[in-house]
Amino acid sequence: MSDQQAQKQAAAKAALNYVEDGMILGVGTGSTVNCLIELLSTVKLAGAVASSQVTEDKLRALGIEIVDLNFAGTLDIYIDGADEVNEHLQLIKGGGGALTREKIVAAASNKFICMVDESKSVEMLGREFPVPIEVLPQARSYVARQLVSLGGEPVYREDFVTDYGNVILDTYDLDVSNPIELEQTLNNIVGVVCNGIFAANQADVLLKAGSNGVTTLTR
Repeated sequence: MSDQQAQKQAAAKAALNYVEDGMILGVGTGSTVNCLIELLSTVKLAGAVASSQVTEDKLRALGIEIVDLNFAGTLDIYIDGADEVNEHLQLIKGGGGALTREKIVAAASNKFICMVDESKSVEMLGREFPVPIEVLPQARSYVARQLVSLGGEPVYREDFVTDYGNVILDTYDLDVSNPIELEQTLNNIVGVVCNGIFAANQADVLLKAGSNGVTTLTR
């Protein structure tokens, strides 16, 4: 097992401590979340709200009831990973393309717990990892031109469609020095459904796994 995989498993075990019997749990998407899902059989959940079809299928395979967010109300906690996280617990997410559902479930939860391995911790968001932007298919070229005008380099994610039938523009070279401002600017572009900057809805708790164990940070 690689050090990174061991760190992901350690972060997932730390996140499991926040999960209680009888809870309807918001569950994210990605490799670290998959480590958590493997542990959920030890908890008696009332159900789960999944942030992607992939996660939904994995939870169902464990016999966990999938609950529609419209009927679940406000969730106690949402647990997910991230592609990048800064010291303010602001994130870039969407490498797996589930950013819109992830942001919706995070917003509908009282507490957003993010679990990462140490490789995901950065000083400034967006220097290495692009900002994924979910776009209505008809607006792809228009949105791309607007992103170029902001200094970005949008790359169409080929052969990929989101759960909502939209496309992704992975956008490099954006200035993410003010994540909250850029998140809003991107949202205001006509045709953008959602972007992968989680600054208005940043994590409440960050579980960062490293070679010396798991560090807990809160905002």
